[in-house]
Amino acid sequence: MRPPTLVRLALAGTRTDTLRVVLTALSAALAALIALAALTVLAIPTPPMVGDNWSSQNSTQYTNNVLIEPGLRPGVVIALILLTIPVLALAGQCARLGAPARERRLAAIRLAGATPGQAIAIIATETGVASLLGTGFGTAVYLVGRRVLHRPDAEGRLALPTDVLPAPGALIAVLIGLPLLTALIGAFLARRTVITPFRVYRRTRRDGSPWPWPGVLIALGLFAAGSADSINRRYGGDNGADQGLMILLLLGGGVLAALGVVLGTGWLSYTSGRLLHRFGRSPATLLAARRLIADPWTGSRTFGAMLAAVLFGAGAAGARAYFQADDRVREAVQRQHALAAGQPQIVELNDPFYLRTVELVDVAVIVALSIAAAGLLVALVEGIVSRRRAYAALIATGVPASVLGRSVAWQALAPVVPAIVMALTVGVLLARGFFGTPSHGGYSYTVCDAGPALCDNPATSAEYSRTVAEPLVGGSVPVPLAELALYGAGALGAVLVMVGVGLLFLRRSTTLTELRVA
Repeated sequence: MRPPTLVRLALAGTRTDTLRVVLTALSAALAALIALAALTVLAIPTPPMVGDNWSSQNSTQYTNNVLIEPGLRPGVVIALILLTIPVLALAGQCARLGAPARERRLAAIRLAGATPGQAIAIIATETGVASLLGTGFGTAVYLVGRRVLHRPDAEGRLALPTDVLPAPGALIAVLIGLPLLTALIGAFLARRTVITPFRVYRRTRRDGSPWPWPGVLIALGLFAAGSADSINRRYGGDNGADQGLMILLLLGGGVLAALGVVLGTGWLSYTSGRLLHRFGRSPATLLAARRLIADPWTGSRTFGAMLAAVLFGAGAAGARAYFQADDRVREAVQRQHALAAGQPQIVELNDPFYLRTVELVDVAVIVALSIAAAGLLVALVEGIVSRRRAYAALIATGVPASVLGRSVAWQALAPVVPAIVMALTVGVLLARGFFGTPSHGGYSYTVCDAGPALCDNPATSAEYSRTVAEPLVGGSVPVPLAELALYGAGALGAVLVMVGVGLLFLRRSTTLTELRVA
């Protein structure tokens, strides 16, 4: 099949196919913007160090500390990379929108003589072309925004790194790599779909019930985060190797825990379905229970990005609680030091830089939740449209439309509520394991109670000197219940809104004429 023919067949279709291409292109544009922002931060040059002065490496042309200090920029890049996870999940969900109609068209193409590989190639080409258009649009927005946002202040300092550009090779990698990755995702999602000249069927049924083995990944992630705190307390984390190992343990632990939470949704869905089937009495709960038992892995595909965002948001809330508790311990140590030295108890306020950085993480989590909610909407609509014949058959047999609507709501909420609680708990435990509990003091020092003339003289300084031993002051880190409740309520509210919007499509998809759809 020649490339022009392949592209023409990939982009042909109805308005639903056009909507799928547009949504995939928008997802790719958003992913391109995030990737280019991360590459821009990496492109910031670091001045050479002068002597032993570490501050000489700071990029003083910026106003934000996360851009000024070179040691903090990798954290910004990692946060941006993590933000691409819900974007790629959204792209994957958009690629499945209107899949039944596309598969019927592909079956007709198979009937005309196309091979199974060519049918999968059409799916991958459609996703790749849409992603290529979106990536080009996102790159154009990035270049225009770079000029618009380049606004130096009175001192010539910038709020954003609009004075640097990623390397040409990095730009080419984004323009080519993202469409290629999206095309591979589209082909991967279609791997279980068998397109024959006469019908389309899916090899998606798995034998047996899910096992709670993802709990092992969560345990490994928490152990890795706790190991980082132990390394910091034992070795002090003063050299670069210790700091690199701590960052590796934190990232590895976070990824393992996030995978455990996402994959564990299958077991939660199956268990929720079993409980609904055991204790449910209404037709809506029984319909939802059978659907959850039949396909418990739907939750992992649908809510995965949202649960990952909730987990990292809970981790940010735990980090904020630690920094606040650390400030209180530092203030207590400063008061003790001033009292022991006979000085006025003037407590200097600590730099709120870390708390401001956590607030930036909160903004990133809110953006990720919004993107994940959009992916959830696409997944719900795709699920309703793909099962419209089954829903129409239930309506024809006398099942009220309200019962179907409640069953869809039960199917969405039954697994997501315990999954959100699990994500919040794991996120807080990750932060607690990595940061531990704050403690300061526990050292001794010499104080001279005489004037400079007597204290500076070795012959008389010992007579007027005394040793002061400060006790180790520790503090407990409270559980940030308010922030956790806010994240949980926000995620649950997003699910409720998306379910409500999805039910609007259910009304159109349950007409009796859908029974005649081939």
